[in-house]
Amino acid sequence: MIFKIVIVFLLMLMVYNLFLAMLTMNKNDPDKPPMSRYIGRRVLIAVAIILLLLFGLLTGQITPNPHP
Repeated sequence: MIFKIVIVFLLMLMVYNLFLAMLTMNKNDPDKPPMSRYIGRRVLIAVAIILLLLFGLLTGQITPNPHP
């Protein structure tokens, strides 16, 4: 159960970083961090989610649907 909570938290964090990138793109303030910082974080979080899903499948913590 904790495994799934971590994945949901990471998904919410990914959406939050995407929202921050959108705000940065719209404001175009040179004093704020660049948009690529938030997009890079989003990519790293997506990689972490994929690795966690693969780990969960390999260890049996997540079972795939047998009849998709």
